[in-house]
Amino acid sequence: MGRKAGEFVKQPGGYEAFIPYPLAPDIMYDAELRLLLSKADAALARLDGVTEVLPNPDIFVAMYVKKEALLSAQIEGTQVSLQGVLEFEANLKPKENIADIREVINYIKAMHYGIDRLQKTDLNLDLINESHKMLIAGTRGSDKKPGKYKDRQNFLGTPGCTILEAAFVPPPPEKIEGLMQDLEKFIGQVDSLPVLIKTALIHAQFETIHPYLDGNGRMGRLLITYYLYWTKSLSRPLLYLSFYLKKFKPEYAENLNKIRYRDEWETWLKFFLKGVIEVSENAIQSAREIIALKDNSIKKLMEHKVGGTNAIKLLDMLFDNPTVSIREVADTLKISGVAANKLVKRMVEIGILAEITGKERYQTFAFVDFIKIIEKGTRT
Repeated sequence: MGRKAGEFVKQPGGYEAFIPYPLAPDIMYDAELRLLLSKADAALARLDGVTEVLPNPDIFVAMYVKKEALLSAQIEGTQVSLQGVLEFEANLKPKENIADIREVINYIKAMHYGIDRLQKTDLNLDLINESHKMLIAGTRGSDKKPGKYKDRQNFLGTPGCTILEAAFVPPPPEKIEGLMQDLEKFIGQVDSLPVLIKTALIHAQFETIHPYLDGNGRMGRLLITYYLYWTKSLSRPLLYLSFYLKKFKPEYAENLNKIRYRDEWETWLKFFLKGVIEVSENAIQSAREIIALKDNSIKKLMEHKVGGTNAIKLLDMLFDNPTVSIREVADTLKISGVAANKLVKRMVEIGILAEITGKERYQTFAFVDFIKIIEKGTRT
């Protein structure tokens, strides 16, 4: 075990690239780190248990996947809203850039793909590369070797800077295969490291290796959820750190660089654990708000004497899919178009639904209060 994270090696172009050592840091657990680890473990356990009391845990997870995808894309500068993603999924023409929305949709697909695969396979390089391919296929990064390691040097810095002015230059292409194999071994090895500490180390090492020409940040954030799910630390993929990493974006980059330049592991680990605590507590609060929304919506239906059994069924449908058309309501509830139209219009009148297309025909309606709960923190 050792302290040093790696070394800077002079390259033919005159710049220095950082070559990380295989992960084996000698972590110093001071009182603050131990306390944060204890609090983060407890917050994660509460988060894992909260889905048991939700009206529909699967839709809560599905909406949080959308939120994570959105925030992860926003960290990279993509300007998309949750409303835009929902409109795209409802086959409406979004007001936002389709290319940006596709990046978010790809992240959602990659998340579902990875979680499904992890029920049958280990978290390995094949899965990471397949997920990366899915992440950037058909987007602005699609010409940058989806699912393949980089074939030319990349670097991080302010827009327009040269490699000599870069804030960080990751390892050159010829080092990537070996470094990723070392990371795969670390992921799979049985050791005594606490799961959240190991998760933080995996994410930091992946971002330091920066193996792809594009999509490294998004793939590294996916890895956090993948690892926690694979180790059964979460029964559903519900911890999404992009909310916290977007909120503290400069500190995020600075703390990763402290590992590389100062061998300062503990500052990064404390930052990561604080994120786990904050994001877990936010998700638990959102779950509570959704439970309260369900109760209040039922009360509202009863107070206004709206629709009986079909109104309750429609409300359940909205927790599954918060944007609907009258045709979808009719088909799902197996009622006539006239009855569906009447029911939806009553839901609009009492403030549960709102029309979002501005059309006279082929209208789409949104369960606005539900969407507001999920979209907190996603406004760019």
